[in-house]
Parts: sequence; C-alpha cells; structure tokens
Amino acid sequence: MSLFTKANIIRFLAGAICLLLVLNFVGFRTDGGSGTSLSKLSIRRVHKYAHIYGNASSDGVGGGEASRLPAAPLALSKDRERDQELHGGPNSTIRTVIATANFTSIPQDLTHFLLGTNKLLPPGQKSTSALLANCTDPDPRNGGPIMPNTTLESLDIIEAELGPLLRPGGAFQPENCNAQHHVAIVVPFRDRYAHLSVFLRNIHPFLMKQRIAYRIFIVEQTNGKPFNRAAMMNIGFLEALKLYQWDCFIFHDVDLLPLDDRNLYNCPRQPRHMSVAIDTLNFRLPYRSIFGGVSAMTREHFQAVNGFSNSFFGWGGEDDDMSNRLKHANLFISRYPVNIARYKMLKHQKEKANPKRYENLQNGMSKIEQDGINSIKYAIYSIKQFPTFTWYLAELKNSERKS
Repeated sequence: MSLFTKANIIRFLAGAICLLLVLNFVGFRTDGGSGTSLSKLSIRRVHKYAHIYGNASSDGVGGGEASRLPAAPLALSKDRERDQELHGGPNSTIRTVIATANFTSIPQDLTHFLLGTNKLLPPGQKSTSALLANCTDPDPRNGGPIMPNTTLESLDIIEAELGPLLRPGGAFQPENCNAQHHVAIVVPFRDRYAHLSVFLRNIHPFLMKQRIAYRIFIVEQTNGKPFNRAAMMNIGFLEALKLYQWDCFIFHDVDLLPLDDRNLYNCPRQPRHMSVAIDTLNFRLPYRSIFGGVSAMTREHFQAVNGFSNSFFGWGGEDDDMSNRLKHANLFISRYPVNIARYKMLKHQKEKANPKRYENLQNGMSKIEQDGINSIKYAIYSIKQFPTFTWYLAELKNSERKS
C-alpha cells in the first residue's frame, strides 16, 4: 500500500498545521533565535519581543554566538513601531569597546538629546530653552508619600500612556523652564521584564514632576556569564556620555520604586545613597556604609573613583566596594531622611551570591586604579531607542577572576 494516498496527505497536512499553531501559541520561533525569558516569567501575553542579531565582527563574536543573544522588549506593535537605531540598525557590525576616560569631545548642546539625534543647532541660533527661566527644585511642602502602581501591564499600554510626554529613548525635558540638572538614569538589567514594565510606569511620572532633564538607559547583559551589575553600570556610564555630557548619574535597580516625591533625583554635592529605607528591610538602614539599590553621583564623583569594579560576578559586594572607593577618594555618602528616602521592592527570586565577593572586597582598595571604567572591555550588540527607554545589549569581555 502506498503511503502517498490522498487520505494520508490530508492527515499529514492537518498535523503540520496543528504543530505550527501550537508552536506559535507557546512563542517558539522558526528563525533560529533562542527562547526569551518570557517562558521563565510565564507572562508571555504581557510583553512582546524582537530578536536582535549581529553579524560576525573582527573580535570573533557573531554568527552562532549572536544567534543565542537574548531578545529586546518591544515597546510597540510592528505596525506602529517607531524605535530608531542609533548605530546602524539591528544588523550592524558588533563593536567591541575598550573603555577610556576621555570625554573632551562630548557636545554641550541638549537639542540632540531631546530629539534623539546627534544634530546640533546652527551656529548663532539659540534653543528655546535658553529663553526660559531656570527650573527650581520642587517645594518639599508640596510633596509627600506616594502610592506606586504595581499593576503588570503590557509595554504597549505604558507607551500609550507615557509616550506622548517623552522624547524617543525615554528622554524628558521640562517645557516651561530650563532644567538645571541633566540626569542619566542607568538601570543594570537581565531577565526582569515584568519589573521593567512596572518600573517605567512609575519612574517617569515621578521624575517628570521634579523639573529635571533626564533619560533612562537600560543596559542588558547577554547570557553566558553570571550577571555583573557593576560592569553594566560602568557600560551605561560610558555609553550615555557618548550622547550627552550628563551632570550626574543615578544607578537604579529595576525592582525599586520610590515612595515619596520629596526624594529628589538631582545632582548631589556628595555621593548620595537614595534607597535608605526599603519595605522588605522594615524601612531601616541595614548598615551605615551601604551604597546599593539606588545611588546618585556626579560625573566627577564617578570618574574620581574609576567607576565600579568589574570583578563582581553574581550577587553582592559591588556596592560595598564602591562605598570603599568613595571613602578612599575622601568623599562621603549623603542621605535624605528615612521618612523621605523610602522604596518599595518588587518581588523576585533570590539571586545566586557571588562566592568571591568578600575576597574581592578585601583586595578592592589595591586595584582601584586598574579595575573600573578605564579597564572594562565589552561588546555592544545593539542599541535601540524605545519610546520610554534607551536599550543596550552588551557582552562583558572582562574575565571572571579565578583564584
């Protein structure tokens, strides 16, 4: 009996169609891309993704390696997509960066930052911001405790709410006054897409009321090595300075939401520990030298201590090392009162601890000049402007120290 009967062909086609429908429903792709962290979070219907691929580069990264990169979260459905590639598009060559601390060529005009381009105003033409009065900090008497919205929504919905108020890339500039603080919000990131949705929905309205110019940078580490939070913040610092010479940087965990709008995200005279009182810690400061969670530093502060150490792979230690670096540079940690610097922490699984964090802390002071923004090596696979944030996909090239 022949296998190629009409009945068998119909059965085969029906089975193939069913298989394709099942694969489409669970979210698998047929283009060779790897699965996303959606399956881990079980919120596949809440977020959308686009796989980003890079061609082979001179450093040998690409091809099969690039095909295993994590996905980028989409802020818009495809027919409404208006994100812009800053560096040549999703198929541009992967670039490897060995960091240097030369920032002399950074433009001072803010226009390109607002418009999401590198174009400056013609010579002699003043921007509208030059004609406005300077912004003042919000009056603390008009502020107080706030209740964050922790409802999990699609990034599409959040973009619809906030997009009209923002510039591309998650940038904001007050319209009725000239901002005195230009702040880069750097968020180290991996596999926290549900938190990202909630974070963006809360942080933008919170910051808009403070009359600062800001932009949110999400720096996502590729898979392959344990998460290095400090290195992602170093990368965010260096990459953000390629767009604008920011006055100050706020390094912000994606799972922390401010609970009081008197907690100002402006440029501190001394490095400021922002997340003083967290609900999961009974709103108490665990120890005096803590500098984790949310922290603020001027550009000069960060350069003076050579940024964060790149040696901390896995959870813990990098913030205490930064605290030691600040002390070594004769800087001290400032804080708002405990009734103002309050945060809610979103629920998440406990991270795997860094087994060498104490060893790295002990040896940290001896390698400040050799371990930081002047020694970090990384590859940027993609940079994309979404309506509510600027997204970097970065691979850390520094090796995990073995001893």
